[in-house]
Amino acid sequence: MKKFRVMFVCLGNICRSPMAEFVFRDLVTKAGLEDQFVIASAATSTWELGNPPHYGTQAELKKHGISCAGKRAVLLKAADYDKYDLILGMDRENIRDMKRLFNGDPEGKVHLLKEYSTGGEVDDPWYSGDFQTTYNDVSLACNNLLNDLKQKLR
Repeated sequence: MKKFRVMFVCLGNICRSPMAEFVFRDLVTKAGLEDQFVIASAATSTWELGNPPHYGTQAELKKHGISCAGKRAVLLKAADYDKYDLILGMDRENIRDMKRLFNGDPEGKVHLLKEYSTGGEVDDPWYSGDFQTTYNDVSLACNNLLNDLKQKLR
């Protein structure tokens, strides 16, 4: 069985994209679909490579019973375009950086995560300090994403 591969991307891979990765993993696991997905997250910059998720991300996930233990920031690579079916950025800058890295988006794989909810961008809690709002935005979009993908998996 082919697995559907989803990559979440933000600037440093310590706040928004790991939050989305682990929220989505949790939803997929609770739905009993973990054998049908490959889920990952990565950064468009090298600033935080090798670092664990931000303590605010860890704390917010923990409040919801989600662990991100063992996660370390990794860099998005050009080869990831061919490895993933859907590559979701948190803001327009991420989208711009990804399209530059991928020499465009010929297969239409690159999207903003919030296209699956209210539209717009996921605010960066690195700057706002508001990890709860980021969690709420990510959670809504990930729920809708999973519902959308379940229809495609049938």
